Amino acid sequence: MKVYIIGAGPGDPKLITVRGAELVEQCPVVLYTGSLVPQAVIARARPDARVLDSSSMTLEQIIDVLKEAHAADQDVARVHTGDPSIFGSTAEQMRRLVELGIPYEIIPGVSSFTAAAAVLGKELTLPELSQTVIVTRAEGRTLMPEGEKLEDLARHRATLALFLSAGLIRDVVERLLPSYGPDCPVAVVQKATWPDQKVVRGTLADIGDKVRAERINATAMILVGEVLEAKDFANSRLYDPTFTHRFRKGTEDAP
Repeated sequence: MKVYIIGAGPGDPKLITVRGAELVEQCPVVLYTGSLVPQAVIARARPDARVLDSSSMTLEQIIDVLKEAHAADQDVARVHTGDPSIFGSTAEQMRRLVELGIPYEIIPGVSSFTAAAAVLGKELTLPELSQTVIVTRAEGRTLMPEGEKLEDLARHRATLALFLSAGLIRDVVERLLPSYGPDCPVAVVQKATWPDQKVVRGTLADIGDKVRAERINATAMILVGEVLEAKDFANSRLYDPTFTHRFRKGTEDAP
């Protein structure tokens, strides 16, 4: 018996991995986050599977389901949205599984921040402009550790991917403005890859008003950085004809 902690991806049911989809189809117990995981993902479950929505459960109620499955020697597809390793609320479940001696395995998924970049048609790392992506959130009811407040991270001027922060857009703008400046590009993608996805583009100067006008306050990714609008950036060395690497020898006289 094993608990498979599966990333269902950002919304489009076809963006779950083949491995994740196979496990949803095979496992006799499917426990999924009903508030965000599309029903089309769960529809893959076999007809006799025990399918439970964890959106209204407490941690201990979730663990009770996993304990029951373990006692019955039944594999569990524990289906989360996005990728389970990023803001997935999976660590506390895994800690309890370790305490109980129940084996588990993580099946990675497409994260909402990479899905948002795909929707925008952008690469988040550009040579000589930004080679760092900071994945974080604005401080709300969950407090941020020392040194990880937005104003601290903003000093790096790296590309930012902000989870769980659309409802705090005023605070986000206030904390980023001193380091990024009012003209810094921002994009907010709500429900990336869902049929009703919504995209708002702007700058730190106007993104707050635009987001409020669209009534976006949840289920949205905020991306911040010059990469979103940059056109004059250096090419990668990877395909430079003068660049030698393991699979190709560069030529000094290449144009």
